[in-house]
Amino acid sequence: ANIICRLYDVTSGVVLVDGEDIRNYNIKHLRQSIGYVPQDVFLFSDTIGNNIGFGNGAVELEQIIQAARDSDLYHNVSQFPEGFETVLGERGITLSGGQKQRVSIARAIIREPKILILDDSLSAVDTKTENTILGNLQRIMKDCTTMIISHRVSSAKLADHILVLDGGQIIEQGTEEDLLAKNGVYRELYEKQLQVDELA
Repeated sequence: ANIICRLYDVTSGVVLVDGEDIRNYNIKHLRQSIGYVPQDVFLFSDTIGNNIGFGNGAVELEQIIQAARDSDLYHNVSQFPEGFETVLGERGITLSGGQKQRVSIARAIIREPKILILDDSLSAVDTKTENTILGNLQRIMKDCTTMIISHRVSSAKLADHILVLDGGQIIEQGTEEDLLAKNGVYRELYEKQLQVDELA
């Protein structure tokens, strides 16, 4: 994720975007085309609306509302007396972990990015909310390349191609159908997490 955002460059090999070395792109334009939801969410002591619109220039309230709906946040915000004008405490202390993540997702998708990176960004939400958000993201993902980094197999189900990592090494890869048929690590994770979800 950091390499795609060019926070640092590879020391060997090459990263290609549309067949072009990522280092050949103008870094400002590259970053403007990326919606990145980091694992560690950072929110400002500002309104919820301004946190969603941050870094996106002038955005209309309708765009903020749609991004909040897509990230399954709208219902929560509408229950605050001040709605989108609710001012958050330092680092978003007013919100739960899951709500913070959903503000961060809304901030990324309001950009209408060409590349969307979700770095374990659904870890603090329950499975039902995760499924709602992933369902909403399907429409957005049609027009952009999406990378989902997750320890939950449920987040990977929308992927065209899945990489299973262990200790920084790719140990399995393919479609979900391929990986389930292999009876390997992915299938084991899938069955364990399915059991946990059923118990919940």
